[in-house]
Amino acid sequence: MNAEILAVGTELLLGNILNTNARYLSERLPEAGINVYYQSVCGDNPQRLKETLSLALSRSDMVITTGGLGPTYDDLTKETVAEALGLRLVLHEPSLRLIEQYMASLGREMTPIQRKQAMQPEGATVFRNDWGTAPACAVEARGKVVILLPGPPREMEPLFEHCVLPWLAKFSEGVLLSHTVHIFGVGEAEVEERLSHLLRDSVNPTVAPYAKQGEVQLRVSAKAGTREAAEALIAPAIEAVRAELGDHVYGIDVGSLQAAVVALLRERGLKLATAESCTAGLLSKRITEIPGASEVFECGVTSYANRIKHELLGVSEQTLREFGAVSEPVACQMAEGVRRLAGADIGVGITGLAGPGGGSTEKPVGLVYVALSTAGGTEAKRLMLARVNPDRENIRYLASSNALDMVRRALMKQN
Repeated sequence: MNAEILAVGTELLLGNILNTNARYLSERLPEAGINVYYQSVCGDNPQRLKETLSLALSRSDMVITTGGLGPTYDDLTKETVAEALGLRLVLHEPSLRLIEQYMASLGREMTPIQRKQAMQPEGATVFRNDWGTAPACAVEARGKVVILLPGPPREMEPLFEHCVLPWLAKFSEGVLLSHTVHIFGVGEAEVEERLSHLLRDSVNPTVAPYAKQGEVQLRVSAKAGTREAAEALIAPAIEAVRAELGDHVYGIDVGSLQAAVVALLRERGLKLATAESCTAGLLSKRITEIPGASEVFECGVTSYANRIKHELLGVSEQTLREFGAVSEPVACQMAEGVRRLAGADIGVGITGLAGPGGGSTEKPVGLVYVALSTAGGTEAKRLMLARVNPDRENIRYLASSNALDMVRRALMKQN
């Protein structure tokens, strides 16, 4: 079957929130053997929603909507779908009782308007919502399938995972499986050149590159009758990528560079501490975004002022006078100082010029030093990060990424 994802909500059109539901569903549906051919977004306007739904039904076997299932006047997805398919809305008693129980658990009385959420298209398969009040449902009519899901991702994702995905199994004609290869330290052009045969000649699996900020990802996808068969097709392609790119591959389906680093730290039982100047805590932020980071992250020091570098981190005043704050010796002493301060196994120091002003011929904007200190010694890396994009935030992000990669490589050397 081919499917279309229709996200409903004016807030999506206005850019107030990101349409993460479409991304999630686009990743999960192929695993059920359902191809996603279109994505649409429509505001909370009944006429435009009716027109968008009509177009979706005309070109897709299945339409999956997100949003517009709430109790308010502008939540009209169910009504529009029922009308388009020529179905009545009827009261679904089990859903009504669950909504009553949910409201009671909050110490609130159910209002008449909330009864609307228990109304479902006649003949629909209703999926119980244990994560909110609006139940989901699936309707099969006129040779089409329409699945209605709530908008909040905290409700939509578990509902889809636990209820809708098993229901979709009856439509599956195979499995489309994908894995993401995460690459750091080589650009997209070099990746494409070194893997040109794989990117050009692969049919099943396919290998497609995606450029991300400061890194490259390869999506390796295969279609087969079972998940196991698809995995067997994908494995040789991933091994070919690893053989060509070596330790530039930092993981498969790991999510992010910081997630890979936190996982390695936890695996080895080691602690990390950071001292940042130009990145102003961005490295610490990225690390602590990962669940479980508290087990491996000791502290982060943001030390813009030379006085703080000296008094808190122990950077020598003579070093600061002789080499300046943006220098390799200062980065090294920052890394050593924060490791000592925290009693950590690994210390990272970052100092540089993120701009847009303040640079010179000798030390231009984009010059960054990253140092890593362990019991075995201290190493540093000189980076010029403004050559492609001199934007301040880009420089800061790339500096933090390079720091993460240095930590990753140091951890990989340890048994």
